[in-house]
This record gives sequence, C-alpha cells and structure tokens, in this order.
Amino acid sequence: MDCSIILPIHNEAGNLDELFRRLTQVLNLEQIPYEIIAVNDGSYDASRQLLESLANRDATIKVINLQRNYGQTAAIAAGLDAAHGSIIVPMDADLENDPADIPRLLKKINEGYDVVSGWRKDRWRNHWFTRRLPSMAANKLISAISGVKLSDFGCSLKAYRREVLTGLHLYGDMHRFMAAYAVWNHAARVTEIEVSYAPRTRGKSNYGLNRIWKVLLDLLTFKFLSDYANRPIHLFGSVGIASILAGLLAGALSVYFKLSVVNHKDFIQTPLPVIMTMFLVVGVMLILMGLHAEILMRTYHEAQGKPTYTIKDTTNIGH
Repeated sequence: MDCSIILPIHNEAGNLDELFRRLTQVLNLEQIPYEIIAVNDGSYDASRQLLESLANRDATIKVINLQRNYGQTAAIAAGLDAAHGSIIVPMDADLENDPADIPRLLKKINEGYDVVSGWRKDRWRNHWFTRRLPSMAANKLISAISGVKLSDFGCSLKAYRREVLTGLHLYGDMHRFMAAYAVWNHAARVTEIEVSYAPRTRGKSNYGLNRIWKVLLDLLTFKFLSDYANRPIHLFGSVGIASILAGLLAGALSVYFKLSVVNHKDFIQTPLPVIMTMFLVVGVMLILMGLHAEILMRTYHEAQGKPTYTIKDTTNIGH
C-alpha cells in the first residue's frame, strides 16, 4: 500500500517541525510507503521557508506553493492533482489530528472499505451549547440530505481509495463532502472510526461559527448536483408548477369573493389578484429556467463528450 498524505497549510509555521517529525516517525515505523504533499496555501509567515527546508532534507516531502490563499478546498484539490498514492489521506496541519491514527485508518481500508472517516468524538466536550450542539445538528442535517451517515463531516482526517476520487472536482468549500461525492459517484463503502483530538496550542484557527451559512449553501449545492444535475427541469418545473397552482388558487378565491353574496369583495379590496399574478409569473419563469438549465446541461455533456453515467467494470465488452 502506498499512501499520499495531503496537508493544506496556511500560517502553520509553529506546528510544522513537530507535525512532520510525528508523521514520518509513524509512517516509517509502520513501514508504509508514503509521500507527504504539503500545499502552502498563501501563508505569509515562515511556513514556506520551513517546508522547503524540510523537503530539501527528505525527498518524500513534496511542496506546492499556491499563488495566494485560495482556501482549504482548493489546497486539497491541488494536493489530489499531485498525489500518486493508491490511498489518499488529507489531514489538518495544526496538530489537532494525531498522525498516530493514520495506520488505524489504513487498517480499515484493508478490511474492504473505500472511505474511512475520522470522528473527533470528544471535540467541544466543554462547549456543549455554543459548539457541540450546533456541530451535532449540522452533521445530522448533512447525513440526512446526503444519505451518508457520518458523525463528523468536518474532520479532515480521512482515508480514501484513490479510485473513488476519480473525476472529483472540488469547488468552494466542498471538501467536507468528499465522502458523500465518493458514494454518489462510485457507490463507495464508507465507515468511520474514533480518532484523537488535541486542541490547537500554536497558531490561530482559520475557522469560526461564521462558516455555518457557508456549509448550508454548500449542502444545497451538493443536493442539487447529486439529485438534479442531469434533470434540472424536474426541480425548477416542480416548483414552477406548484407556484402556478398557488396562483390559480388565489385567482379562484378572488373570483369567489367577487361573486359571493355573503362575503362579497371587489378585486381591488383583496390582495388575491396581485398574489395570483405574482405566483403565475414566478411559476412560468421557473419552468423557463428549468428548460434553460436542461439546454445548458445537455450542451455541457454533448460538447465535451461526457456521459451521464460512470461504469464500474465490464465483461466481454469490446471483444
């Protein structure tokens, strides 16, 4: 088994020496053939100089310096593009993840799983209402929508078979959904194990509670791509038809009040005609948007020769 460790790094100069010492110690002790791909994501501290010094002393350490700070997802994508290992293991560079857990992830991979996710079970133990409860709610929501049952989507420490990441293109902050993409694209077998968690002691965290809304928007994007990327008219058309029906109902009610003897109201005495017009217009626009999305989707697939399916394997095909 050869393993590619991917480290997105942004201003982690205070942690790098210890991180690489522990990483190489664990991997050499377990006699795991490996490469470490350190992606310097626009750091403005001494991270670049330290990485280049480490790489000059150890050929298994490879360094990618990005032009500027693109974010963790882009850094992981750059690492994936450069990786050669059959097993891909992304992890944080802040020492919150313990390198000693990597052999345990690889052991689970050897049991036949395609993705093994770390679960920082004791994280936020002393911050129940401010951090742990929102984290649990977010993981439950992501599990329900993605169909992948994990307790800690935010844990970067995961192990993937290389083939289940084939064709994966990461945008925005979508790295936390890599396991879900592996299931969606390749029907990957996923499991999780408890991993160690140590609070950061050096450097400054790049994450806060303000990322919650970003996670929700990314989740919405993932749901659309997984369920409707090849049939957008079903989404836009369904909502559009519902809007038209609501408009017709509002119109029917306005006519009822107009003709009613007991509850008589002229059209100008009720907002129902305006509501009817609004819902009808929105409904028609949504259906037209769905048709436009269908044309774009078909142009995307046909112009680039991209099929709308992926093949796992074949028998007697091409003979």
